[in-house]
Amino acid sequence: MMDKTIKINLGGTLFHIDEEAYKILRRYLQDIDNRLKNTPGGAETIEDIESRIAEIFQSQSGTAGVISSENVEAMISIIGKPEDFDTDSVSGSTIENKAYYHSEGGKKMYRNPDDSIISGVCGGIGIYLNIDSVWIRLMFILFTFFGGIGFLVYVALWIALPSATSDSRKREMYGRDDYATVFRKHGTGYSQTASSQGNIVPGNGVSNIGNAFNEVFRAVGKVCFIIVRIFLIATGVIFVLTGFFILVSFVMVFFFKYPDYFSTHSLGVNLFYLPDFLNYIVSPAIAPWILVLTFIVILLPLLAIIYWGVKMIFWFKARDGIFSLIGLVIWVMCIAALSILLFNEGISFSETAKLVSEEVVGKAPKDLYILSKNKITGLKYDKEITFDEENYNVFFSNDNNGLFISTSLIIDKSDDNTLMINVRKRSAGRSRSDGARKAESLVYHYKVSGDTLFLDEYFSVPQGNKWSADNVTVNLYIPYGTVIHFDKTTENMFRRQHYYNDEWNWRWDGEDKEMIRSDSADNNWVMTEEGLRRQYDKAEK
Repeated sequence: MMDKTIKINLGGTLFHIDEEAYKILRRYLQDIDNRLKNTPGGAETIEDIESRIAEIFQSQSGTAGVISSENVEAMISIIGKPEDFDTDSVSGSTIENKAYYHSEGGKKMYRNPDDSIISGVCGGIGIYLNIDSVWIRLMFILFTFFGGIGFLVYVALWIALPSATSDSRKREMYGRDDYATVFRKHGTGYSQTASSQGNIVPGNGVSNIGNAFNEVFRAVGKVCFIIVRIFLIATGVIFVLTGFFILVSFVMVFFFKYPDYFSTHSLGVNLFYLPDFLNYIVSPAIAPWILVLTFIVILLPLLAIIYWGVKMIFWFKARDGIFSLIGLVIWVMCIAALSILLFNEGISFSETAKLVSEEVVGKAPKDLYILSKNKITGLKYDKEITFDEENYNVFFSNDNNGLFISTSLIIDKSDDNTLMINVRKRSAGRSRSDGARKAESLVYHYKVSGDTLFLDEYFSVPQGNKWSADNVTVNLYIPYGTVIHFDKTTENMFRRQHYYNDEWNWRWDGEDKEMIRSDSADNNWVMTEEGLRRQYDKAEK
């Protein structure tokens, strides 16, 4: 069953309107009539409004269509609500002539789309000040040469001033009474600045010089607009590609863990294991929140960059202000919450403490063999985090049964003929005493047997303890002339302190940067007056 339709006549045009839409339209016109019928020129204004309504209905559906309530609501949003036509603030008894029915204070500044070269800023200021807009444009151009002040002010006004795209805004821009006069005389096609008396019409109110300037400005504006559009499109493409690539990389690394697609060693750390390693750094109850908040903090800006890039490319308008504001609020709240959590956990790294245990073995042998006892290859672990290339490696398992960290070896010359072993443990804590307690709990083993020193390649953090930037270094002091014999594992422990070049497989020895081969079968070194040096045989010399 079809809804009942009613025939109405608006501005001399016949329309078919459904019953619900007719009720809304009738109430709307009655409200406007009640507000304007007792004002000077009110009857003429009401006729003009009806003509304008007819124009809007024709643009929506034509005379053959049926006007719906949605059409009526859309028309009201364009023309304005009945209260926008209220003139109670002005006493009609004190007005003798419509030409003087005007209040400068009733104007509001808008960008004028009907007198626009770039954005309508100058056109809107011209109407507000009752000045030809061409002079406003010349002033902006003049002040642009003074340190770019004119350009900056123009951009600020472009951002700050809304555009007078609806009848209600145009009414506020011209002043309600000026607009009524302009509306009656020129309709919606009016595109020039109106004076307070509404006596300026296209081609008469602007001088020939002003018209010439405006034509020049429009030509320059079109060229500038093309250049800006090209720049925005290029910038938008960069935004979209950059945001998309970073987003995909982030998801692939942290969720799908594809190190083959994205290089994670370029930062000196295995990124894709960091979420798992986080459980060893903070409380297990806090770790998921840190991950979720970090994901949101990274995701929202990337989505915003991609969205802005798409808007730059396709130049579309969307009512996204509320969504942008909500996203910004959520992002700020997540940053604040994440900062609080990280600050609270970061306090446990505020102080660093070091414990040193020293053992004097006795008179050093002529030949000292440094061999490995417990090796990393014998560990049972699931994941490895590498910091700073080869210098610091952390090994851990999924069941949280403790951490195992690589140990470094430093060899220096002693002041006498004795062999001395110095083990330095370092940990961070909320205080020095807390750091010292954690350092003391680190487990490291070595053993001296005759002319052989057995070293573990790693130390362990006890199960239940968190990682606290722990570090263990073995310092060995040997006398002049002692020959050191390494195995491959202990030699690597020694070289963790030295520089490394992957391309030629050369290593550098100590401060003097002596170049030696790392793949030689002979791993003999000798303590000299200048420090430990590689012992070359005759064939190598």
